[in-house]
Amino acid sequence: MRTTYLSRIVSRLIYAITLTMTPSIGIVSSHAVPVASYMQSLPDGANLALVVQKIGASTPLINYHADQMALPASTQKILTALAALLQLGADFRFNTTLESTGTVTMGVLHGDLIARFGGDPTLTRQKLRNMVAMLKKNGIHRIAGDLIIDTAIFSSHDKAPGWSWNDMTQCFSAPPAAAIVDRNCFSVSLSSAPTVGDMAFIRVASYYPVQMFSEVRTLAKGSADAQYCELDIIPGELNRFTLKGCLTQRNEPLPLAFAIQNGASYAGAILKDELQKADIDIDDNLRHQTVLQTLPTSTNTILARAQSARLHDLLKIMLKTSDNLIADTVFRTIGHQRFNVPGTWRTGADAVRQVLRQKAGFDLGNSIVVDGSGLSRHNLISPATMMQALQYIAQHDKELDFISMLPLSGHDGTLLYRSSLHEAGVTGKVSAKTGALQGVYNLAGFITTTTGQRMAFVQFLSGYAVSPGEQRTRRVPLLRFESRLYKDIYKNN
Repeated sequence: MRTTYLSRIVSRLIYAITLTMTPSIGIVSSHAVPVASYMQSLPDGANLALVVQKIGASTPLINYHADQMALPASTQKILTALAALLQLGADFRFNTTLESTGTVTMGVLHGDLIARFGGDPTLTRQKLRNMVAMLKKNGIHRIAGDLIIDTAIFSSHDKAPGWSWNDMTQCFSAPPAAAIVDRNCFSVSLSSAPTVGDMAFIRVASYYPVQMFSEVRTLAKGSADAQYCELDIIPGELNRFTLKGCLTQRNEPLPLAFAIQNGASYAGAILKDELQKADIDIDDNLRHQTVLQTLPTSTNTILARAQSARLHDLLKIMLKTSDNLIADTVFRTIGHQRFNVPGTWRTGADAVRQVLRQKAGFDLGNSIVVDGSGLSRHNLISPATMMQALQYIAQHDKELDFISMLPLSGHDGTLLYRSSLHEAGVTGKVSAKTGALQGVYNLAGFITTTTGQRMAFVQFLSGYAVSPGEQRTRRVPLLRFESRLYKDIYKNN
């Protein structure tokens, strides 16, 4: 007890000294509050890096560890979206085509049918069905050749370095492959067995070309094992999955959803099924084209095409809802377009860095950019660097129309229910991108103060953890922290 008491006294002395040395909110205000005081609301060990700056100003009003490197989490999507607009353009669209080098005679396509997938994160089965219907409309009822799935627009791994392995089968981190159908996510239901000890039953709709196997043991309600009963999904080759673990007896099936691991196999199986349903006969061969360079379209006849919405519309969805699949397919596409090679994580990273330096005029320096979504734990960037992006966006927003794509506090996207901003009284005053990983709670964007001044801000909060007993109320300290911080920024600047 004595040691604890003494340590508290020392902590308070250090804290008091810190307050006299740290920047304040409202530098020109008589109500200035030291930034470090906000840390009182947070659990021990939490780290804050913060910068606030008027639009167009050369120096920040608040600089609290602004050069400290941190995990950006989904605020990384700001850099991805900006680089995409500058490199690809707001009107860019993803394309998916059915092509052939063969000729059509008497309803027979003499040659291979090439399905060229271009990384469209919004491609649906219905769009593929419409493309098949176009073949039928043009009189094709038989294909005297193979079905080739061309995904050569991307190469190397579909999973970025630094992604958490246990997130890989979750739909929010579905691999951003060249071939994506219905977000490469499928649903199943898991029902407990009537007899304790028997394997639970998995039901998956025939609509999904996947295979599921159950090794899930059924436990009795109230079983001592139930407290630590977990489910584990094991992906296999060609979208075969085994579900392991245990499940307590329940009256209703447990709904589950998982991410496809092999986009080419999945898309090929769906397309083949749609051809059969349209009564278009095809040789029983399905090939996956993985050449280093995409097949030349100049000699191919495009038989059907599906396009995505405009890039600006996709980026709006990406930023409003923090869509990882859009972010990472766009990221790899930037690399493909910039260097005219298959898109990889490396080409995407190099392209984003080069585009921002050459077209936006700021350098990412020693920042580490690994993916477009911010899922990777390898990403590192400082608030000061992110501030350069925000300043460029604000000063070029007339041509970019960027800020309107960000979530608006209390109105839409990931800021619709951010209660801390509601408590701060800034509903409708903050347009910003959220960023969250385990222990990370970030926010970066713009706020309009009571005087009408527009400010850019970057909040990188990391090392956030609470004790096991506080898990149910773990967000309460975050609410206090942010509501105080943004209320003071709003009123004092």
